[in-house]
Amino acid sequence: MARNATNKLLQNAKKSKSDEFYTQLCDIESELQHYKSHFKNKVVFCNCDDPKTSNFFKYFSLNFNELGLKKIITACYQKQEINLFNNGNVKKGFFTEYSEPNTPIEIKEFNGDGDFRSAESIELLKQSDIVVTNPPFSLFREYVEQLVKYEKKFLIIGNINAITYKEIFKLIKENKAWLGIHLGRGISGFIVPDHYELFGTEARIDSLGNRIVSPNNCLWLTNLDNFKRHEDIQLTKKYFGNEAEYPKYDNYDGINVDKTEDIPLDYDGYMGVPITFLHKFNPDQFEIIKFRKGNDGKDLAINGKCPYFRIIIRNKRIQNKSKEDRKKPAGDFDKTQNFVKVAYF
Repeated sequence: MARNATNKLLQNAKKSKSDEFYTQLCDIESELQHYKSHFKNKVVFCNCDDPKTSNFFKYFSLNFNELGLKKIITACYQKQEINLFNNGNVKKGFFTEYSEPNTPIEIKEFNGDGDFRSAESIELLKQSDIVVTNPPFSLFREYVEQLVKYEKKFLIIGNINAITYKEIFKLIKENKAWLGIHLGRGISGFIVPDHYELFGTEARIDSLGNRIVSPNNCLWLTNLDNFKRHEDIQLTKKYFGNEAEYPKYDNYDGINVDKTEDIPLDYDGYMGVPITFLHKFNPDQFEIIKFRKGNDGKDLAINGKCPYFRIIIRNKRIQNKSKEDRKKPAGDFDKTQNFVKVAYF
C-alpha cells in the first residue's frame, strides 16, 4: 500500500475518532493459534466488541470447548447523543456473558454507553482473566494503562507506532509486554464501514461483501508468553574488521545498525537498532537500554543527520568478554550462545 494512502487512511480515522477498524477472522485465527494453552478455565473479555458482528466473539464461541474457556464476556460502546429530535431516548451500551456453547446470545444493556473506561465496563474487566480485542487506536495509551492498572493478561491489536509511545516502550523495556507473532503484512487487513474510502492498491471487497483495507502497519501487543520471544536472533555479521559499516553516533557512545539482521555477533557495546527489532527481541539474548535519544537529550545523530527512531540495545551474552578475547582464535561461533569455539573474528 502506498505510504501516502496509508497516511491518509490513518489521518481520517484519527480525525473522526471513530476507529472503525474491524479485525478479520483469518487474522484472529492466525495469531490466536499460538496462545491456546493460556485460555483453559479462563474468562475472556472482549470489551470493544458487538457480539453480533465481532470476529473475536465468533472465534472464541466457535472454539469454546477446544480452548477450555470458562466464559466469554463482550461489551459494546454506543455513542450517546441527546438532541431535540430523539427526546432523550439514547442508545445504551450493551454486553453479553457466554458460558454455554450453542446457546442463544442474551444481550444486556448498560445504564450508560459501555465505554471501556466506564464503571460498568470496569466491573466486567475485574471479573476477567484475559482481554482480547482490537481497541480504539486513538485511545491506545489509555486502554493499555487500564489493563496494566488492573493487572490483566492481554492480546490486542495496535498501530506499529505504538512502540514509540513512552508508556508502551516502558512496558516492553521492563519485560511487562512484548510483540505478538504477526505484524505489518502479517495482519492482512481490516473490515471498514461503507463511509470509509477504500485507499491503496491492496484495498478490496471480499466474497462476503466486506470492505477491506490493509494499512500493513499494525501489530499484536501482549503479555502472554509465546515461542517467538524465546528464539535467538541468528547473528552472522562481525564488527571488528568492518567498523566502517557501523558508524558511531555523534551524541551517544554506540554504533548504528540499520537492519536487525546486521547486528554484529562480536560487539559488546551499545547498538542502535530499528524499532522492528522488537518483533525478534529475545530478552535472554539482549537487553534494551533506552529509546531514541542521545546523551544530550536530542535524537541520535550520525554526522549531524538523524536516522529513523532507534532503540539502544546491548548483547547480554558477550558483555563480559573483552574485545581482545573476542579477536583471538578460539573456535567456531556458536550462534545460539554467542561465544566462540574454533574460528577467527
